[in-house]
Amino acid sequence: MEIDLRFFATFRDAVGEKERTRTVGDDATVGDLLAALEDEYDGLEGRLLEDGAIAPQLSVLKNGRDVTHLNGPETTLEEGDVVSVFPPVAGG
Repeated sequence: MEIDLRFFATFRDAVGEKERTRTVGDDATVGDLLAALEDEYDGLEGRLLEDGAIAPQLSVLKNGRDVTHLNGPETTLEEGDVVSVFPPVAGG
């Protein structure tokens, strides 16, 4: 199945583009997707997952909803989903 990915700030730089479509397996989860992205892009390695959990301060949205309010990394993906990945943001 196909999903759309959106990357922001430093993650956009690491991937080299703001948006892309990706094919994932029918039983794919957000955790599977993040692990695959870490493997594929050197600039994302170790920045998305920590011990199987979504890295602290990382924001991952599925269709506009924060996956921490769904099933976290076990959130299932469905055809046409839009997954947005935001790096930690600091400021004052």
